[in-house]
Order: sequence, then C-alpha cells, then structure tokens
Amino acid sequence: MTELNVNGKKYKVDVDPDTPLLWAIREQVGLTGTKYGCGVGQCGACTVLFEGVAMRSCSLPVSAAEGKKIETIESLEKNGQLSKIQKAWVDNQVPQCGYCQSGIVMATTALLRTNPKPTNAQIDEAITNICRCGTFQQVRQAIHAVTKA
Repeated sequence: MTELNVNGKKYKVDVDPDTPLLWAIREQVGLTGTKYGCGVGQCGACTVLFEGVAMRSCSLPVSAAEGKKIETIESLEKNGQLSKIQKAWVDNQVPQCGYCQSGIVMATTALLRTNPKPTNAQIDEAITNICRCGTFQQVRQAIHAVTKA
C-alpha cells in the first residue's frame, strides 16, 4: 500500500511500486483529468505538478510519489470557479480537441507560479507539451492574457 497526497487529500493505493503515477491517479484515485498520451513522457498530456514542478506522470513511478505533494487539473477549480489560467483558456479559445490541454494548463500553472511575466521564449522553453491541433499560438496568447490581468 502506498499513500499518495493528491490535491491535498490522502489516498491509499494498492499498486506495484513501479506503476506509473498516471495510472494510480486515474484508476485508483479516480481523477481522470490527467490524460494518457504517449506513455514515454514525451507528449505531456499526463503532466501534473509534483512538489510544484511540472512532471510527466506516465514515466514517474508511484514509489517516487509517496509523501510528495501532487496536483492535478482537478485542483485548479475552486468553489465552481475556474482558475485564471483555465478562464484564459476559454476566453482565448485555446482548446480544439482538448485532449492535451489539461497537461498544458498544468505546465502553465507551474510556469506562472515561478515566472509571472514570461516572454515567448520562456513560454516555449517551459511548455514542451505536444498539441496535435497546433494551438501553440493560442496557448501563448492565453498565457499573456493571464499575465496582464
């Protein structure tokens, strides 16, 4: 049994220690906003915040997460209100298919917590997630909208 701290709540999960954190979050904890994309940590659909740092949960074993603070996309909405980043995503019409967006939103959350006014170059360096719909310009636009608010 492993105890995970996800979005401020403790969960006991009965999985092999080498199980990717992604599957424990989705299947054991029941939070499905974190998506499976590639399974090898390349696309970023599975991005969560791990001790405040954007991490690819498909390549992070559950054993490394025990006792660590994990935040998923579900942590951002508070009392029925979207976070500033989520609202900017809607206002700037970022999502098309939307599959990758929870990972990009989490990577953006990590970026803006450490750099509240990033340049385009800093955004490109921090947000390495893949969007098959090609919404990268809209992502930058939404991030800049948040920094002006």
